[in-house]
Order: sequence, then C-alpha cells, then structure tokens
Amino acid sequence: LCGEHNHWTRAQVESLIVAGRLDDLRSRLCSRMSFGTAGLRAPMGAGFNRINDLTIIQSTQGLFSYLSRYFPDFSSRGLVVGFDTRGHEESGCSSQRLAKLTAAVMLSRDVPVHLFSTFVPTPYVPYAVKKLGATAGVMITASHNPKEDNGYKVYWCNGAQIASPHDKEILRSIEEQLEPWSASCWEEELVEKCSLRTDPLTQINSCYMDELTSLCFHRDLNSSCSLKFVHSSFHGVGHVFVQQAFQTFGFTPPIPVPEQKDPDPNFPSVRCPNPEEGESVLELSLLLAERENAQIVLATDPDADRLAVAERSDSGWKVFTGNELAALLGWWMFFNWKENNSNPGDIQGVYMLATTVSSKILKAFARAEGFHFEETLPGFKWIGNRIHELSKTGNKVIFSFEESIGFLCGSMVPEKDGVSSAVVVAEMASYLHNKNLSLNQQLHNIYQTYGYHISKTSYIVCNHPPTIQRIFSRIRNFDSEGSYPKTCGGAQIIHVRDVTTGYDSSQPDLRSVLPVSRSSQMITFTLQNGVVATLRTSGTEPKIKYYTEFCAAPGKSDVTTLEEELKKVTTALLDEFLEPEKNNLIRRFV
Repeated sequence: LCGEHNHWTRAQVESLIVAGRLDDLRSRLCSRMSFGTAGLRAPMGAGFNRINDLTIIQSTQGLFSYLSRYFPDFSSRGLVVGFDTRGHEESGCSSQRLAKLTAAVMLSRDVPVHLFSTFVPTPYVPYAVKKLGATAGVMITASHNPKEDNGYKVYWCNGAQIASPHDKEILRSIEEQLEPWSASCWEEELVEKCSLRTDPLTQINSCYMDELTSLCFHRDLNSSCSLKFVHSSFHGVGHVFVQQAFQTFGFTPPIPVPEQKDPDPNFPSVRCPNPEEGESVLELSLLLAERENAQIVLATDPDADRLAVAERSDSGWKVFTGNELAALLGWWMFFNWKENNSNPGDIQGVYMLATTVSSKILKAFARAEGFHFEETLPGFKWIGNRIHELSKTGNKVIFSFEESIGFLCGSMVPEKDGVSSAVVVAEMASYLHNKNLSLNQQLHNIYQTYGYHISKTSYIVCNHPPTIQRIFSRIRNFDSEGSYPKTCGGAQIIHVRDVTTGYDSSQPDLRSVLPVSRSSQMITFTLQNGVVATLRTSGTEPKIKYYTEFCAAPGKSDVTTLEEELKKVTTALLDEFLEPEKNNLIRRFV
C-alpha cells in the first residue's frame, strides 16, 4: 500500500483480503482516479480509485511537480486550500484532514499555503486564488454527491477550474510521484507549526462581502422588505455565509432551517444532499416557511456553489428549475445593467454565457437586446475559463449559468456561486414584490416577451460502464452503421451534433464548433418541431442525463400544447434511444 499510514484504510484492505473479496480488491487497487468535470471525485475509502490520505498525498505531489515546472515563482506565490464539512468514519477521512495533508505536502517542499482555518463555500477558493495571486487552489469537496464521496477540485491561477492540457499533465505528474516523499507528507500537525502556512479566512471573507455590494442595486428597498425568506444549507457550509450576504445587502437575515443549519457529514435529514432534486428534498424548508409565513425558500447545496429556489403562491409551492431561475436572473442582471449604463454603444462589450445543455433563453435575450451570448461545453470550468478570456479583451460577462442550478451573477469569481446568487434572488424578489409581482409572474412576463422556453431535465442511473458504451454506440449506428436516428417521438431530426466524435451535421464541414470531448458521451438532436434534445454522461456520477427544450417564438403562448409536444419527444428519447428496461437502467426517483 505504498507506505499507507492510515490504520482505518489499511484495516479495510486487510478485511477484504481475509474475506476473499478479490473483485472488490481488484476494483480498488487496479485502477486510478482521473480528472472529470469537477477534478477528482470518488467514494472515500481504501484503494487507488478512492479518496483517502494516500491518494490525496499522491495527487498533491503530482500537483506540486507540475506547478513547480510551470510557474518559476511558485515558491513565492503558493497554493490556496479550502475544504467543506464532509467526513467518513470507516476510512478516518474528513475534508479538513485531507486539506491539511494537501497543505503538508506543499509545506514539506517549502511552498507557502493559504489554508482556510474552517470550512468555506467552494467559490471562496477560486476567489482567494485571484485575490492573493496564488498559482492554484485546491478545494476538498464532493459538492452535492452522496455522503460516502469526496473530491479534489483544482483551480488554475486565473481562478477557473483546470482544463486541458493541465488536467492531463497533472495526472501524468501524479503517476510519476506515487511514493510519498517523506513522513512530513502525513503530518497533519505541520499546518499548525509551519510559518509558511497562513489563514486567509478573515481577509477573503471581508473582500468577498465588500465586492458583493457590486451586485446590490436596490439597497433602499431591501432594508424595508416585507418578504420573509427561509434558507437551508443542507447540513453544509452555507448558513454563516448566506446570513452575512443578506446583511451586506441590508436585508434581515433569512430564517434558517434548524435541523439543517449545522454541518453534519451524514446529511441525516435528507434522502440525498442535492437541492436540485426539488420538492422531495426541500420538505423541511417548505414546512418551516409555511409555519413562519415566509414566501421564498432558498437552499444551497453542501458546498454552497448551487442554489435552489421555491416560491409560495395561492395554489401551493413552485420550485423553480435551473433554467427558469436563469431566465429570471438573466433578465434581472440585464435590467440593472441597462439602468446603470446610458451609453448604447457599451452593449457591444456585454456577454452572457451558458453550457450547451442549458436553456437557450439567454440566446433569445441576446438576440432581442443586442448583447452577446455564447455556449460552452457542460461544466462550469468551461464558463470560468471563457470569462477569463473575455475579460482580457475588455468584455464584461454579466451572467452565466448551467441548468443544474449553478449560477454566477457578474464575474467576481469564475465559478458558480450559491451565496451571491441567493442574495441576488432575494433582492430581485423584493423589487418585484414592491411592483406587486411574484417571481413566477415575472417568469411568465419574460416568456411572453422573449418566447416560452419549456424544458425537461432528468437522468437515469447506470452502474455498468460497458452498458453506457453500448447504448451510445447503438445511437451512432441506429438504422445502419454510421447512421444516427432520423426521428424522435414522431418528429424529424434535422441536425445531430456529437461532441464525443466531433461530428455536427449542421456545419458545412460536418465538424463540431464546440471542442471535442472524447472522455465523455454527448449527443444533441435538433428536431423540426423546435425541440432540442441532448443525451450525455455525467462527469461526477453514474448517470446518463437527458435534456429537452421547446424554444417557442415570442407570442406563441399555448403552453399546454408546447408541454405535450415536449413530453412526447422526451418519452421517446428515453424509451427508444436508452431502452431503460432492456438495459436495466434505474429511472430517477422523485
């Protein structure tokens, strides 16, 4: 075990040997983790394809090796390290312990480390990287994954998550540095006694809250707001930071869900710690809101980079999808940009960004209003890197999102941010309430103006990678070899884009404009009836995700007909292309 010092993980391997569980041992010891859309992410426990003390030390040694080659001033600029509230008794792993080991490896090589002294939201790490001029940052988190998981998220000096070629080069460096360098690498206590370790918490939190005021447009209304808000932090990091953000905007802090306010790595009050699952996991928040007569529920995921929102009306609760919230936030950010910019020419430098599987509503805004809109591959790392590129040429990104409830208002940090998004939603709701409008009413106003965008996003679970390969191979050879499906739900497919192979039938040269991404599966179908449908594999979980959207022209408001058409296509996409029963796929439980 390459000098494994953790007696919990050593005991795990020994018990598997005694029990003769060779398949389990083979799975754990004969493959290594690789960087996905969110860095390294895996269950905690013994083995080279798990998150544990050893694999974190190995990863950090590889990261040190690569950064020291890439940055001549690495030894003066150093590394930022943050962590969430996760823990795993069986392996003795916790995010805090793994963050300290990450720091210890760097400190053992005389590299300064800015290690947060307590848990922080994920966006604080890239924010600190930029603010402190560090070469990179590491966040120990598995975001909204099941409690057994953890992760190692790496940010580059521009504050964006690492992308190619850095991810591949770091992996190569890890594989060259598998033997722990010294006993110091295992020494958690090094962070307490080494002068090269600093704690950036106070400075970064203060700077972040100060800069957050750039997103506050109606402070005078906020202080007299009659709306009441409930906030759940899903047993994670969000509570303290969302409370502070509300105070920064002049609001009374939201009412916390008491059972979910404090960190707990077991997430005892939710079936899964992912607010994206909607009403089924927001039950305690909605009940509290009803008791307190609160109109809006805000829920941040455990590392506070995602945000779910629900609103109460006479007919019950409306839980907004990521695409619906993006329509509202995109409208709000452009509305306030216009209010504060009188020169029409300035609009040429304004951008909004979204991942390609997200709603096209921002594209409709841009077409009508004259600013720029761009799509990226799925994963906020692509958005973060594009924000950096655009900023270098003097352009301003005022809103970005991915449909999986990841939003960024402005561009103060090149990462999705549940803390800033929560308080921006609160101000938008307060402003609309002052105009006798609810969020849902404003959403329909937006659709009337820019066209209804009705979408459906979900997933099925597949725990057998060869089955996923077989499903996508069948789609690529549907009627005959090299032939994609020609219809879906009775509608003609007019274009196919396959980002995995680089094929796009809508382009004159048949080549995809988006970068080829061979490490994951993603195929998009454009239908004659106006529906866009995408199938893709998740970069962090054993899921095939599916996305369908009907983009109607402005004024076409027979929503029932649009929804029926979308449902027909979505059902066919699932049943005909994925064949869940035949392939033993597990449909999403809501």
